Amino acid sequence: MVPVIALHYAVAAGAPWIFRRWGRASFLLLAAVPALSLGWLAFQHGAVYGGGLVETYPFIPALRFDVAFRIDPLAWVMELLVLGVGALVLAYCSRYFKDDDGGLGGFGGQLLAFAGTMFGLVAADDLISLYVFWEVTSVLSFLLIGFARTRLAARRSAVQALIVTTAGGLAMLVGIVMIGTAAGTYRISEILAMAGQLTTAPGSSGVIAAGALLLLVGAVSKSALVPFHFWLPAAMAAPAPVSAYLHAAAMVKAGVYLVARLAPGFADTPFWRPVVLGFGAATLLIGGYRALRQTDIKLLLAFGTVSQLGFMIAVVGLGTPEAALAGVALVVAHALFKAALFLIVGIVDHQTGTRDIRRLSGLYRRAPRLAVLAVLAAASMAGLPLFGGFVAKESVFAAFADAFASHGPLSAVAGVAVLAALVVGSALTVAYSARFVWGTFAPKPGLPATNFKPVTPLFAAPPAILAVLGLVYGVWPAPVDAWAAPYALAASHLSAWHGVDLPLALSAAAWAGGALLFWARDSVYRLQVALSGLPDAERAYRGMVGVVDDAAIWVTGRTQRGSLFFYLAVILSVATLLPLAVMLVTRPAIPGNAYFVDPKSPLQGVIGIGIVIGALAAVRANKRFLAVLMVSVTGYGIALIFALQGAPDLAMTQLLVETIVLVAFVLGMRRLPAQLRDRTGGAYRVTRVIIAVLFGAVIVFAGMFAMAARTDAPISLRFPELAYTEGGGNNIVNVTLVDIRAWDTFGEISVLVLAATGIASLIFISHRGRRPGPTHEVETGSVGRVRGVDPTSRGGAELAVARTFASIERDAWLVAGRTLAPERRSIIFEVITRLVFHSMVLFSVYLLLAGHNAPGGGFAGGLVAGIALTIRYLAGGRFELHEAAPFNPGILLGSGLATAALSAAVPLLVGGQILQSAIISLWLPVFGDVKFVTSTIFDVGVYLIVVALVIDVLRSLGSRIDEQLEDHAHADAAREVRERSEREHERERA
Repeated sequence: MVPVIALHYAVAAGAPWIFRRWGRASFLLLAAVPALSLGWLAFQHGAVYGGGLVETYPFIPALRFDVAFRIDPLAWVMELLVLGVGALVLAYCSRYFKDDDGGLGGFGGQLLAFAGTMFGLVAADDLISLYVFWEVTSVLSFLLIGFARTRLAARRSAVQALIVTTAGGLAMLVGIVMIGTAAGTYRISEILAMAGQLTTAPGSSGVIAAGALLLLVGAVSKSALVPFHFWLPAAMAAPAPVSAYLHAAAMVKAGVYLVARLAPGFADTPFWRPVVLGFGAATLLIGGYRALRQTDIKLLLAFGTVSQLGFMIAVVGLGTPEAALAGVALVVAHALFKAALFLIVGIVDHQTGTRDIRRLSGLYRRAPRLAVLAVLAAASMAGLPLFGGFVAKESVFAAFADAFASHGPLSAVAGVAVLAALVVGSALTVAYSARFVWGTFAPKPGLPATNFKPVTPLFAAPPAILAVLGLVYGVWPAPVDAWAAPYALAASHLSAWHGVDLPLALSAAAWAGGALLFWARDSVYRLQVALSGLPDAERAYRGMVGVVDDAAIWVTGRTQRGSLFFYLAVILSVATLLPLAVMLVTRPAIPGNAYFVDPKSPLQGVIGIGIVIGALAAVRANKRFLAVLMVSVTGYGIALIFALQGAPDLAMTQLLVETIVLVAFVLGMRRLPAQLRDRTGGAYRVTRVIIAVLFGAVIVFAGMFAMAARTDAPISLRFPELAYTEGGGNNIVNVTLVDIRAWDTFGEISVLVLAATGIASLIFISHRGRRPGPTHEVETGSVGRVRGVDPTSRGGAELAVARTFASIERDAWLVAGRTLAPERRSIIFEVITRLVFHSMVLFSVYLLLAGHNAPGGGFAGGLVAGIALTIRYLAGGRFELHEAAPFNPGILLGSGLATAALSAAVPLLVGGQILQSAIISLWLPVFGDVKFVTSTIFDVGVYLIVVALVIDVLRSLGSRIDEQLEDHAHADAAREVRERSEREHERERA
């Protein structure tokens, strides 16, 4: 199962490159991935129905948490829909979109990744993995709904869907933790096996009931039930393929699947049936009622989907075997007819340019085959005989009729009320199904026939396949019955005809009621318009968002004042007062062996004095460069202290980081005034001094008290042994970073990548990887050239001398050194750069590879390589930087993070744990005996990320500012020339 998910993600990651080569035809290649996976799934039928297909990967054994996948009959049926409909929708996209549509590579990759994510969600047999896939579907849904990112409605709808589903997901996460803690495991199969004991035991029943309720909150929000139903119709801003897949066959079915999965174990908890039946019935009625009012056929289907989701949740959540069978039957039928209808809407919109029933007329004459397909799908949606919808709805009525019988879980009153709601909701379904067919294809008085361009066979094939399958299902429901029977364990079976009985009578009542509502559609519409002022969930959501926005503006206006002093005062005051209050209340004892200077290292005192002098000098400096330089003195002093304390790794890293930060500051300060205003004056001078002194003193004593408060031996005492035996290395610091506490490191590099991406998006508005152009086309000495200086002036004479001595005729020491203006060049610097650059790069690789056993590692190696690139940039300018690093730093960042992630995940494929290292000993020619630890691959990812981050800094604070300064210099020079010319003209006239 993991290879299936990995295949979807891998092809999705390469989708942008695929689309650049083959255009919209690439959708067919992407469709082959779920199609092949569907074939694999079909061959697993025997294993699935012979006991289940199970894969388990140990993850956190101490918490009894494993990454587990399990495909049983319920999951198998859901996977059929996920993969089958996914393949058809991707094939449909190859004709829905045009070759010149923008963003198709990202869209196709996201849609394919969504298919893989839904596969993982359904196959997950542990609650944590299920939650991860659950949230990934929310993120991908956000991206797909917002595909038309230039449209405000699409962006708003995408954000709305993300907020609603993520809020429900957070509630669901709390429920997962509660249930997993109470059960002692997160394995879904194990929890369901002990559900009877968990829901009745005095110590766990309350926790389980509350946890199950929170899981239902997640399911209700995901499946767009009342009161969260408003996000789904708004999501119709997405393209039709997204609606057909996410909002008919996949994402919104996640909540239905979760309820169906957990209902056999938790249906008897106190809150379960009131929630699923109450909210399900309310959603069924409200969605159907709202669908009758829509004039946009896509919105009509959207509200119909909301209604059907309430129907499905009520059925699968009932918790009886008959309801389980009916629920699976309804899920299959709904996926077939609703996906087909959304695809048909996409064709109509694509070929006519409208979805408004007030503008569509006589379409069945122009597109008779499409009209037939729509009638087939709509008939199944209405539950007419010979269609899959009829088979499913009959089984639903039978299940609920049985549920409030003498032996059922519902009381007579509750059973009759729910059954009545289902019948009324079914009547509404019949009515809006008829409205869809009439509104789309029927001729309307006073309207000319709508123009319709012919449809290619490939464009019509996906909805045709789905609509015909709905008909086949209605005539021959035996396969679906056989698929669902092992899950449901029901005494009844699905059948195309059960005879004249109560379910048929209820269906007939729904048909009659729906026909009456459609016949009186004008009166119903007028009634709905009159009642349009009733409370609405979307208006309530907008009101809440408005209140939050107003509160945010109020808070921002009072806290974000643009005053650096205010921000630092608040942060440092809180960081001072909280620890101080704790120390005053607890009154900890001062450690008896405390000292301020290590008696074994008297140089600490000297270095400390230097650090203090540097800090005071930074405070008193009147120029920015001097202030930054003095701050760096303190950083270098701390590095010396690390070295004296026997921490060469920390010392080297501190030195390298301080150097890179110093360069970044100096590059950025070129756009700032050189002088600093008097920062020590003003009314708040005393306040600043008090806060600074108190903060420093409190933090020092808090650290001392914290170290003295330890009652047990620190876990770090075991690190030397763990580093060698488990991590295979002698460098404790590096092994800790890439092995023992690799999770922390992975989180940190993820934050680095996110921060670098965010900052780059602000600076590089157009394109992050934009190159400055071919170096050989740049005029020699044109970059940074001082212009507008009078050659007869003293400054002009100085420039002439500099240009004479800085010009060389033979081959340049650097590739792009010649592009710099002679007055900007230093031949000595270029020679030194040429001599040390490659050595520094090789040394950085050495630090990377040797860091497992000696000082170094990926972080230090990446910094050394970054400093080498920095020297290259300083010596040769921005063109030299692009010659030295001719690649997009964003791609390098992603490659580094992907390398680290793959090194973490690969052990799972060979039966190990995530981030587990392997020690490989081998003999190589020339090198001899070699010990390779696989965590080095993780370190390679860190190395790539650090190098990419430095390149981003150099391009943003270096190259970009260079360009801006040159543009300003050109403008100033042109203005100076123009003014000089004007003065000369005035002098001549005078």
